[in-house]
Amino acid sequence: MASLDRVKVLVLGDSGVGKSSLVHLLCQNQVLGNPSWTVGCSVDVRVHDYREGTPEEKTCYIELWDVGGSVGSASSVKSTRAVFYNSVNGIILVHDLTNKKSSQNLYPWSLEALSKDSSPTGIIVSNGDYDREQFAENSVPLLLIGTKFDQIPENKRNDVLTRTAFLSEDFNAEEINLVCMQSFTDRRRFNFKSLHYD
Repeated sequence: MASLDRVKVLVLGDSGVGKSSLVHLLCQNQVLGNPSWTVGCSVDVRVHDYREGTPEEKTCYIELWDVGGSVGSASSVKSTRAVFYNSVNGIILVHDLTNKKSSQNLYPWSLEALSKDSSPTGIIVSNGDYDREQFAENSVPLLLIGTKFDQIPENKRNDVLTRTAFLSEDFNAEEINLVCMQSFTDRRRFNFKSLHYD
């Protein structure tokens, strides 16, 4: 059997947004009935046929690194998490659509992961807005996933979708919003084909 290529994808976001449930759903294709808090990092693997049916087809294994914690953690926790951010091929940013703060916290999460080799000074401009230009050269693909879409009241869904569209634009990322407790009938819905690796 030929060796498989390895693709490392970070799954980042606040505690309680559904990262562990998402990873379990992607890798096991079943809903995680009783998720627990992730301490440190949890890694799950899924085998994927990259560019299936084309001459560039490769079989790879995708490591989904579910990083626990919160962006408000002490600097010692952040520096400990930095070891998870090496050799990354993609980042999935997860937020709870019913919790605006979890969406706002994706900015510091992305800054922490993407600026692991440099000081984050100057990344957030003085008025607190995310400075897209800082990561214009970023080569790591980002995917934005909103969870708990079905828990948003009907009369507020348009406002939430508008807010997440701005997030998606800020991160130059594709956006997917998920319904709670629903398994995928077709896991290819997630576009792992956009991930790059050597």
